[in-house]
Amino acid sequence: MTDHNAALTYSSYLALDEILGAQRPRSDEHDEMLFIVIHQVYELWFKQLLHEFGRAQQVLANGETAHALHTLHRALTILKVVVAQIDVLETMTPRQFTSFRERLEASSGFQSAQFREVEAVLGRRDARVFRHYPPGEQHDRIAAAMNRPSLFDSFVTYLSLHGYDVPGKSLHRDVAAPLEPSPELQQVLLRVYQDDAGPAQICERLVDLDEGIQEWRYRHVKMVERVIGAKPGTGGSAGAEYLRKTLFTPIFPDLWAVRSDL
Repeated sequence: MTDHNAALTYSSYLALDEILGAQRPRSDEHDEMLFIVIHQVYELWFKQLLHEFGRAQQVLANGETAHALHTLHRALTILKVVVAQIDVLETMTPRQFTSFRERLEASSGFQSAQFREVEAVLGRRDARVFRHYPPGEQHDRIAAAMNRPSLFDSFVTYLSLHGYDVPGKSLHRDVAAPLEPSPELQQVLLRVYQDDAGPAQICERLVDLDEGIQEWRYRHVKMVERVIGAKPGTGGSAGAEYLRKTLFTPIFPDLWAVRSDL
């Protein structure tokens, strides 16, 4: 129930006591506070991205072009802020990070369940991510996202609602399986681009999103190389070596494949 007796204030509405009390450095090193704040802000943006992607899937599944474009634009703008935050993190030198790194113990950015959920919503299907998540709420949320239609699946439904002859194996695919390129769907996408209407604009926003995720991955790997070099990541993760393997792998391969024929 809503408490109508307590006067609402800026602080209480935003729960600032809880938020501003959530930074608990484990050392006296000056730079640990920045490290904590940056990663907490990342998690807030990941939460908002999941919120926006959920909305995008809803309006795409309803065939709503204008609302889908607006929501994807917002998600893209958030993603730009997420990438830009790396500039702040890179003000930390390797020695400054090393000064408190051992206090992180087994914790690692690889354990960000929300980012794994973002990846799943965008179509990633890889059971290996669960090695970082024992049975529990985080494990279950990622698993649920991997077993729901992805953003691209919602887009395929949108194309069908707009009269495009989407192949049945794309429209009714096993959503728990990885997205695979489809030459038949690519022929549909070529017609979408030839029509040059609202659906073509949705295609371009999805390409922007794919490119934005790649920019995030590239900036992330360079930041890790800059701060820890070739050393293993925190928590025993593979560090920059793993991150490099994620580069240049498109999220929406069909949207990239058709570009040679446009």
